[in-house]
Amino acid sequence: MRSEKNGKSILLVEDEAEVRSYLEMSLRCEGYSVESAGDGIDALLCLQNASPPISAVLLDIIMPRQDGLETLRKIRSINPDLPVIMVSGASSPLNVVEAMRCGATNFLGKPVNHEELHKAVKLALDTCRNPSAAPEGAVVTPSEDVYFNVNAQMREIYALAAQIGWSEAPVLIQGETGAGKEVLARHLHARSPRGAKPLLKLNCAALPSELVESELFGYERGAFTGAFQKKLGMFEQADGGTILLDEIGDMDFKLQAKLLQVLQDRTFQRLGGRETIHVDVRVMAATHCDLERAIANRLFREDLYYRLNVINVRLPPLRECKEDILPMLQFFLRKHTTPGSSLPFLTPNLAQTLTVYDWPGNVRELENLARKLLILRDPDKLASDLRSRAARRGSASQPVEAPPATEPMGVRAPILEQVTKAKELAETDAILAALNSTRWNRKQAAALLKIDYKALLYKMKRLGIESKVTALPLEYSETSQPTAMA
Repeated sequence: MRSEKNGKSILLVEDEAEVRSYLEMSLRCEGYSVESAGDGIDALLCLQNASPPISAVLLDIIMPRQDGLETLRKIRSINPDLPVIMVSGASSPLNVVEAMRCGATNFLGKPVNHEELHKAVKLALDTCRNPSAAPEGAVVTPSEDVYFNVNAQMREIYALAAQIGWSEAPVLIQGETGAGKEVLARHLHARSPRGAKPLLKLNCAALPSELVESELFGYERGAFTGAFQKKLGMFEQADGGTILLDEIGDMDFKLQAKLLQVLQDRTFQRLGGRETIHVDVRVMAATHCDLERAIANRLFREDLYYRLNVINVRLPPLRECKEDILPMLQFFLRKHTTPGSSLPFLTPNLAQTLTVYDWPGNVRELENLARKLLILRDPDKLASDLRSRAARRGSASQPVEAPPATEPMGVRAPILEQVTKAKELAETDAILAALNSTRWNRKQAAALLKIDYKALLYKMKRLGIESKVTALPLEYSETSQPTAMA
């Protein structure tokens, strides 16, 4: 770690002395000057009197006298462009989305390690140097919008984007449909030496194999019926740039051999032509298929797989990135709202439903929901629709069982019993969602559910939820985040 000064001054606002001391030491090791404050009121005074001016703020949420969110609102009224990174042990989805709504640049959950802190501060300062390229809560590349990720796996992927982009090596991006594979590919292209050159995309599953071949390699006049003039293929058009082969797992087996030749020799011939054409194109591929299984089934060439699989990136589905759902929704709402329109209010009911829904359509489904919310502006109806959709899909995936032999066919349980069971199931889902979003901190979960702490403990015991706490691999307290990983 370096210790020389870099000319940047960071305001650290943290009420816990030990945490403040650690963060201050970590920032100074990276060459930053550090000003410290123990609460929001002192922080605002420091901002007004600091010389040289503060470059970025590291702001805790829970503090005496004036909390972090109120302080953030006042900072934004003074300086809308100053990078402010929120830090909190109570990193529930509602805290994250409220911080982003108030204008936070990024959000870090405690405990914060040195590398994570350094990356967040550097990213915030880099974004500030080019504010026109970064809307509130997002980093904008020359070609694509990329929101800040809270999920550790997604943050690691995007943290490596510059290194992967400049490598010039082929990249294979794997992930479920709608997980954001094309977004990542454009992000990598924008950060490569080819960023000023074209990025052309071809969906291999959308066209017959004959058309895919002609689109990629072009054809000469008279090569086939209807070929009235010569046409350049994508490889020629993208010379010096990048080609994204989407859903490459669905490419015809015979066509894969010709693609392999281009990757190896950077040469090909147009359909019906004899001229050997040399190109300099970087190839990225994306697929939702298990290519190793496709190789075993002789549907995908093993040599092509290893040629493409120099750098492999797996994008996790949205259901594995629950903490990203609410920040993403806010990002999409800002992206699609019309100028002059206000953002719709996000109710706790919808926020809770979003975090327990399994998102089969991934990020694409979430973006469509954001557009629907902007039109209907009825968050509780959208929450009800999501629950109904999940129930229909769940019942469709379960086999139909015959009724017990002791119960005559057509006789149903009393209606009040059915209502009681449905209520208990809904209560269980709501409590589990709150507990998961607060990492099983029961006091924070009670506050999120807006019920008394003892009432929550009673409900957990009655519904059989309390026993699940002892099975967790982390040590929890009612006032802190996990202290050790298993």
